[in-house]
Amino acid sequence: MSVQERRERDRAERHRLIVDAARELAEAEGWDAVTTRRLAERVEYSQPVLYSHFKGKDAIVRAVAVQGCADLAELLRAARTAHRSPKSALRAVAVAYLDFAATRPALYDAMFVREVDLAFGTADSPPELVAAFHEFVAVVEPLAGNDDVETLTEVLWSALHGQATLNQGRRLRPSHHRARVDLLLSRFS
Repeated sequence: MSVQERRERDRAERHRLIVDAARELAEAEGWDAVTTRRLAERVEYSQPVLYSHFKGKDAIVRAVAVQGCADLAELLRAARTAHRSPKSALRAVAVAYLDFAATRPALYDAMFVREVDLAFGTADSPPELVAAFHEFVAVVEPLAGNDDVETLTEVLWSALHGQATLNQGRRLRPSHHRARVDLLLSRFS
């Protein structure tokens, strides 16, 4: 391994360490607790080292969101491919998405709620975002009929996002969680 390759590997490892630390701190204490000073202490690097990787907190949140989309894509793919029936696959993806949002609220917030400089649905969208959306498309496509698949997928995603966000804010009746999912998914039959 050349010196340049080792430096690039070390830089990538520092980048991952910073992103992981931000994600852990946000889940434990919220995004307000994520500061470059606290991250520098946590990863045992100076603030200038952090700034050599990220321009500031917004760039760190963006990196966390991109990484979260990669994680979500894997989770949705596993849920989708575990079922042969299109309806069962759709239910599995919906449940996986809602569980992801419920168990990783700060990560979900970075991905889909906080204002982050990420292009969704454009040619400039990072591949991780495209992969997550593709998993939704793949599960909706067999059930789309004559509807535009991507538009129908956006409607499903919007409805699930609304449920996830309202559940997180305790705005919906917890005892009706399954009924809401059932009602939504029945519209795709």
